[in-house]
Amino acid sequence: MADQAVVDQARPAVVVPRRGMVLAAALMATFMPAVESTIVATAMPTIVADLDGFSLFSWIFATPLLTFAVTVPLYGRLADVYGRRRIFFIGTGIFLVGTTLCGFARSAVVLILFRAIQGCGSGAIQPIAATILGDIYTPSERARVQGWSSSVFGVAAVVGPALGAFLVVHVHWSVVFWVNLPVGLAAIAMFWVFLPEKVEKRPHRIDYLGGFLLVVGVGALMLALVQAATLERTAILALVALGLAALAALVTHELRTPEPMFPIALWRRRVIGLSNLAGFGASATMVAVTAVLPAYVQGVMGRSPGTAGFVVGAASVSWMFAAIIAGRLMVRTSYRLTAAIGGVALVAGAAVLLTLDAGSSPLRPAAGAFLIGIAMGFCNTTFLVAVQAAVGRGERGIATGSQMFTRMIGQAVGAALLGAMLNWGIERRLPGAGGQVNKLLRPALRSTLPPGQLARLDHAFALAAHEAFFVVLLVALATFALTLAFPRRLSPIRLR
Repeated sequence: MADQAVVDQARPAVVVPRRGMVLAAALMATFMPAVESTIVATAMPTIVADLDGFSLFSWIFATPLLTFAVTVPLYGRLADVYGRRRIFFIGTGIFLVGTTLCGFARSAVVLILFRAIQGCGSGAIQPIAATILGDIYTPSERARVQGWSSSVFGVAAVVGPALGAFLVVHVHWSVVFWVNLPVGLAAIAMFWVFLPEKVEKRPHRIDYLGGFLLVVGVGALMLALVQAATLERTAILALVALGLAALAALVTHELRTPEPMFPIALWRRRVIGLSNLAGFGASATMVAVTAVLPAYVQGVMGRSPGTAGFVVGAASVSWMFAAIIAGRLMVRTSYRLTAAIGGVALVAGAAVLLTLDAGSSPLRPAAGAFLIGIAMGFCNTTFLVAVQAAVGRGERGIATGSQMFTRMIGQAVGAALLGAMLNWGIERRLPGAGGQVNKLLRPALRSTLPPGQLARLDHAFALAAHEAFFVVLLVALATFALTLAFPRRLSPIRLR
């Protein structure tokens, strides 16, 4: 099968009168999950400490990513069947309800529940916004437009950490969850006014069984991974067996059903398979910046939430400019070159994180985050444009969904694995000290710890974090290897 669909390069699949306004609405929609991840990442050490929830650290991060991931393919299929606009409205409404409730959470368990609702809605937002852009722009235009779309993550990364740190220090962490309310309502209104859509009615069957098997399979494996340090061996083996059995049943079912929610055949196309696998690895690596690094900066280096925000923001700035450059460069060169540049930056950034210690200047973790941000700008832009160019309009929703799915699964697995490594590494060195880590992450309480205990906690946290950073480096190397497997000449304007 060809690496890229032979489609009409001269005009978009859907023509709208005011394309610029639709683009603005799509960028606003993309901004919501982007700023949510950066603003919450900055505030999370304070949130976790305030709710005494360090033992559930992995779940607070992983749960919305997991629910996002497992709903993306379903939303992608529904958008292909019922239309982009209608499904976007439903998903955004669920997201706004969940994000509102998060601000009222007063325990870690309740916060995890509300974050799950939030993730169920966000599975529609970014993928459908990207699909709409794929519909209204030609393949050669998509490289530039998706560069702008990816740069939204850079803007969010600049705004989010600074705003998150300000709200945590001067207001309350609850407010960080409510920033998206006006943005979401504005995006809904703009799509309603400027995106006319006629949906062709045809017989269809929604693959709900496939969605159920996906949730069970991925959820069971995630539970086994996150709770490996606390569950009995038999329980872990049972969860792994359940997860693998559900995923095996999913593959069998998807190969037989006429309208699969998660079409296995898409993955057989070289560009789509490589883009999705590499997207998984890049996203898992990015978790080191959004989840582990802020906790390291505050817990081991003893810096403020503002410094943690500065470090995370470095990734946002580089992501923004790298995405714009990647969009322009891939049209003139190839997917392989731009993806490989991202892979090199990913490995370099992970290597920098591995050199951190308690006495490091904040510029060192910022440098590591900056390099990983470059990687995300180049990789995500390349993978999304390549995937959308490999299919026609009838498959674009589900194909875009497959790329977003693997990214979110990568983030969820990364958050679960790295969070579990932190918890397990500290517990292995200082049994029963997990509760004290909550004080370590709060500047006001950190000073109340006895010097000896503070030193032991810092040392245990640092060693556990370095084990996590080493795993991140291995994942980055594997992702770089995948980028080198792309066809040499394939680009948005060259089909072969």
